[in-house]
Amino acid sequence: MSPVSKVVSKAKAKPKAKPAGRKRRLPAGARERAPIVVERLKLEYGDAHTELDFGDAWQLLVSVILSAQTTDVNVNSVTPALFARYPTVADLAAADEADVEAIIHKTGFFRSKARAIREMSQDLVMRHGGEVPPRMEDLVELRGVGRKTANVVLGVAFGVPGFAVDTHVTRLTGLLRLTSATDPVKIEEDVCSIVPASEWTGLSLRLILHGRRICIANKPRCPQCVLNDVCPSAQLGLAKPESASRHRGAKGR
Repeated sequence: MSPVSKVVSKAKAKPKAKPAGRKRRLPAGARERAPIVVERLKLEYGDAHTELDFGDAWQLLVSVILSAQTTDVNVNSVTPALFARYPTVADLAAADEADVEAIIHKTGFFRSKARAIREMSQDLVMRHGGEVPPRMEDLVELRGVGRKTANVVLGVAFGVPGFAVDTHVTRLTGLLRLTSATDPVKIEEDVCSIVPASEWTGLSLRLILHGRRICIANKPRCPQCVLNDVCPSAQLGLAKPESASRHRGAKGR
């Protein structure tokens, strides 16, 4: 083959396709466990709701930001005074930061939290006329607001399906082997791929409650857990809880 022919031949050759990125695999049995987890926690916790006290979407947004690294009880103990002093988005946006710090001090990390709720309120005033937008894309553009916070607000305040991933949800979805991911965004993607959208908000709230009451980080109460017969991480050799017997019909085969 002449040099010219070789050049023409190479030009006509199809370029090699780039190898497709490997899709992250779910843990074995995750798809089968997911509906069992959803149904049993729904039976156990019923109409789960956030334990934060709030009057509207903005107050919820503030409360969720304040709830980082503290309890809902702590947040609920400071928000009445905070919202009494700054009853509107514009009021908090223009607030003296030191004054806000003093009010929310007991929630911890009060300096960064005071800055976050003020800047978030300023963004709402400047970008959205003081109204909380009901879209993920807009919420995560607000200073101090991440996907977890946005998902809570969407699900609780607006009824828009959202799977919020906090420390409890991260821990329990790992223990239940619904995901092998540790990054919150990837955990959200994995769980949402095997759970109907209509269940996302409720499942997140119920996992949080279950993590606080039963699947406690340093002392899990496996005998009282309604999921201990399907949970790959359940402690072995423990008696099955009587309270969980009513859910056994949902066990997968």
